[in-house]
Amino acid sequence: MNQINLCALIMAGGKGTRLWPESTSARPKQYLKMLGDDSLIKSTVNRLEGLISTENRFVVTVDEQSALAKECLGETVPEKNYIYEPKGRNTAPCIFLSLAQLLSDPNRNPDDVVAILPSDHIILNKEGFQNTLKIAFDLSVRMKTIVTIGIKPHFPHTGFGYIKADEVIEKDSFTVEAFKEKPDFETAKSYIESGKYFWNAGMFVGQISTLIEEFKAYCPDYLTELNALKENVSNPDELLKVYDRLKAISIDYAIMEKSKRINVVQAQFDWNDLGSWDAMESVLEREDDNFIIKAKDLKQIGSKNNIVFAPEHSVALVDVEDLVVVTNQKVVTVMKKQSAQKIKEIVALFKDTDLV
Repeated sequence: MNQINLCALIMAGGKGTRLWPESTSARPKQYLKMLGDDSLIKSTVNRLEGLISTENRFVVTVDEQSALAKECLGETVPEKNYIYEPKGRNTAPCIFLSLAQLLSDPNRNPDDVVAILPSDHIILNKEGFQNTLKIAFDLSVRMKTIVTIGIKPHFPHTGFGYIKADEVIEKDSFTVEAFKEKPDFETAKSYIESGKYFWNAGMFVGQISTLIEEFKAYCPDYLTELNALKENVSNPDELLKVYDRLKAISIDYAIMEKSKRINVVQAQFDWNDLGSWDAMESVLEREDDNFIIKAKDLKQIGSKNNIVFAPEHSVALVDVEDLVVVTNQKVVTVMKKQSAQKIKEIVALFKDTDLV
């Protein structure tokens, strides 16, 4: 039997502005250096070092982000391993296109395992991350299933989807009973109390052949386009026509919520999806009673629990609490931490400017 390789497919085409004004459509958050000297996408690739070889790393993005991705990643991802969506059409078409392009390589084994990973999350425990991927890799091959990675919740978060575990397969590995949408607080609280739920981190591991079989079972219209996608890898105009025929839907709706071949493995690592500025608090050490992501200098009097991002500015805080303060060369943004999710409403007010 041919060797089964573990590959990484890093999804990097998003244009979210949840960390506006630093994150914009021209430079989305995966290309920002939020912690340390590396961008989030570079940190994602760095976590693979020693587990997944360079030639088995793939990045799927859009053409207009090509230069950004290559600038951030350099030689850590080969030029030929970039996959370009003709245009953004949600995660199911994106993943299916990527599988088609992998299969178009005659040297690629359909039984290879693909770890589908977001490019913009913070994970500090590399060893735990790699151990979890190894468990998911082994489980996906042995059981011919798609394995999702679940984060053990430590508070009733209403901004995440949840995974309900069912039967124990082995230690920290379970069959999946159901996927749940973002709940209200009371529902989230009941999930935590039951002890049967995980946060859905949007990470999936499965053999190419298994993933294709599940697309065939639950998105049969996609399979009619598989050969056309493979044949037009190098023909952008034709590829766009084919891609437009794929229904724009998330991988959760397309497969994960329907398939009977889903397992969940509990993560052995910390995790933060940086869905808003206030989420930074959980990955920062308190400094002078505040949380400083980056700042040229910060002075404060009677101020605490504020989050500050001002890499090129000095910031003075006087008798304020629980604020987010973000500055760059164009914009100063100040908001209550509890209002951090409203950033999209402010972005909408600037939609006709060059600030988003």
